Amino acid sequence: MPDRETMPSAPAPEVSERAAALPQEALKIASGYAFSGPALHLGALLWDGRCLPDAQIRVPLAMLNRHGLVAGATGTGKTKTLQLIAEQLSAQGVPVFLADIKGDLSGIAAPGRSDARVEGRAEDVHQRWTATGFPAEYYALGGIGRGIPVRATVTGFGPVLLSKVLRLNRTQEQSLALIFHYADSKGLELIDLKDLRAVVTFLTSDEGRQELKTIGGLSAATAGVILRSLTAFEAQGASGFFGEPEFDTAELLRTGEDGRGIVSVLELNAVQDRPQLFSTFLMWLLADLFHDLPELGDVDKPRLVFFLDEAHLLFDDASEAFLESITQTVRLIRSKGVGVFFVTQTPKDVPADVLAQLGNRVQHALRAFTPDDQKALNATVKTFPKSPYDLEEVLTGLGTGEAVVTVLSEKGAPTPVAATRLRAPESLMGPVGQEALDRAVEESPLYERYARAVDRESAYERLTDDRGGRGAKGPDEMRDATAPVEERAEERPSAVEQVVGSGVFKSLARSVGTQIGREITRSLFGTARRSGRRRR
Repeated sequence: MPDRETMPSAPAPEVSERAAALPQEALKIASGYAFSGPALHLGALLWDGRCLPDAQIRVPLAMLNRHGLVAGATGTGKTKTLQLIAEQLSAQGVPVFLADIKGDLSGIAAPGRSDARVEGRAEDVHQRWTATGFPAEYYALGGIGRGIPVRATVTGFGPVLLSKVLRLNRTQEQSLALIFHYADSKGLELIDLKDLRAVVTFLTSDEGRQELKTIGGLSAATAGVILRSLTAFEAQGASGFFGEPEFDTAELLRTGEDGRGIVSVLELNAVQDRPQLFSTFLMWLLADLFHDLPELGDVDKPRLVFFLDEAHLLFDDASEAFLESITQTVRLIRSKGVGVFFVTQTPKDVPADVLAQLGNRVQHALRAFTPDDQKALNATVKTFPKSPYDLEEVLTGLGTGEAVVTVLSEKGAPTPVAATRLRAPESLMGPVGQEALDRAVEESPLYERYARAVDRESAYERLTDDRGGRGAKGPDEMRDATAPVEERAEERPSAVEQVVGSGVFKSLARSVGTQIGREITRSLFGTARRSGRRRR
């Protein structure tokens, strides 16, 4: 377990007697961080060129679901700040999700190494530093990387989210929904992308044109657009993400046997040049969590906190649909007890509508070597509350591991701006070795459940019949016409069961994510969770 000093501190409604001797302005700032409830330690106040360890800068644990931003130039310590906060969340029993773009965060499971710099930092900020590793699981998108594969089925992903990812227009989106409905009505399961491709290809073939006429509103030209969009999507490496076994997002909400939150590290360095693939996963993951988690309102601590490192990769060349999806999710998912932190170079990397939702801010140093840099600096200064600091001067003069901080107080109001020397993480600051990583993955209790891909008979096999080599079959030909009428009647579900159990119903109920979708699900099952999926 981590040293008690890394855990949220005991209630501190007033600043300490030693802190009372601080300069008046510094005392005023320090008083803004004297919270009465549990809080995570960030570091000590910097004032007039000095580090004041009696003025501790903290963030209330209950405010970590109000989202946040960790920003700063390359090499200023953003990733270490992410690691510092993630460690303390885990220690307090809060599960954490880390999107590891650069491959630097796998070390969170291993104890850190003490050296002169770590010892000096700990002394500066009055930190009792203890080398500590934290419980972690390692994941990879569709097995692209060394972690436990994360997959989703095409049906589970749903036509609404898939349309956003494929950048289809409204008419094409409706056409894709009709294709899903057609596949479902014909018993053609859509597990991976080749299943969807097979259905669309069949509908545009000579044999399938008659079937195409039975789907109102779907033209051959629109089907062709969808097929070309799928081809481009597969070129991004998306094929590996779609398949079975489908990942249960409840895995991200687990705690270890010792009560600490499990840190889920998603390895993305192998796909960092394919942002569409990552954003696809993120849309699905957030939509799934948003639909499945119950409303909590104000909570004593978050249920889960996301950290999205190198967040600018998410928003570079992002579609309007993706931006709308992220904005809506960030605005609403707080009530589910989930916090989202974006880690990037400057606040302008994050869309304004998203930035407005980020109440906790840790701004590392910025550089102003060019006119564009100066504009970014000026824009960043304007995002902070008024303060006695000359923020433009402070932000360009901060050292590595120092930042300007403002968070939400226990009452939800912004705290005073505080230049801060940050604490050092207690886990390994850097990646673990490949051998240790492979061992951790293979020893995970989730490995047996998700490691091996399953390619069972679905739409592709039933339409192409590759294994038998007998050529394509029409959907109606594939139904078992040899079974006795009585047997088929016994197996045939009721009308309600057909609707509720259909893949299209399930995927629409989850992916739409609207109040209507949630209320439909509640009325049928008495819960907002998706049908047919056991939550752990």
